[in-house]
Amino acid sequence: MADKFKTVSLDTMIDKHVGKLGTKNRDAFENELRIDLLGQAIKQARQARHLTQEQLGELVGVQKAQISKIENSIKNARFETILKVFAALGAKVNFNVELI
Repeated sequence: MADKFKTVSLDTMIDKHVGKLGTKNRDAFENELRIDLLGQAIKQARQARHLTQEQLGELVGVQKAQISKIENSIKNARFETILKVFAALGAKVNFNVELI
């Protein structure tokens, strides 16, 4: 029974089902993944500071719903708002831009 299953790497699975690096589908997948990670980072930082979404929204000057959207990776959040969120959380933000 064990012979029916083959172990493969995550990269191999993504290459097969999403597309190889540099393809349109893979680029879209990678960008969406980054946005999801950003939302998760905000949520984790908020929770580490013991803040509710409503409290963080008050610090930033936005409604609770906007914080929820950002944490859940809704893609229409303004960059300025995201930076304000990190500032309100007392979080240092680093961006890395690479020319390819």
